[in-house]
Amino acid sequence: MAEIVWAESALHDLDAIADYIALDDRAAAAALVRRVFEHGEQLAAHPDSGSRVPELRRSRYRQVVEPPCRVFYRHDGKIVFVLHVMRSERQLRKRVLAAREPAKMTKRSK
Repeated sequence: MAEIVWAESALHDLDAIADYIALDDRAAAAALVRRVFEHGEQLAAHPDSGSRVPELRRSRYRQVVEPPCRVFYRHDGKIVFVLHVMRSERQLRKRVLAAREPAKMTKRSK
């Protein structure tokens, strides 16, 4: 089972999305955060279960989609690095993932 390591920036991304949703529906925001973290736990057991990122052909990055979010990560077999969370209607900029590589990563346990 792989270890899940979240970039601080990915946690901030998710927090900002949840804050925006919470303006209209706090319960929906909390449910979204819970579902995203559940996907993270799924990746610990099945790190290849996410799809390839269409914008980044032949890259090591993968994604999990939990509407309205896309969660971007990569793994090395032992560790899953969650690098970025964004609203799915936004366009991914290729340099964003590279800039968020494991410089500042946070371990998240259950």
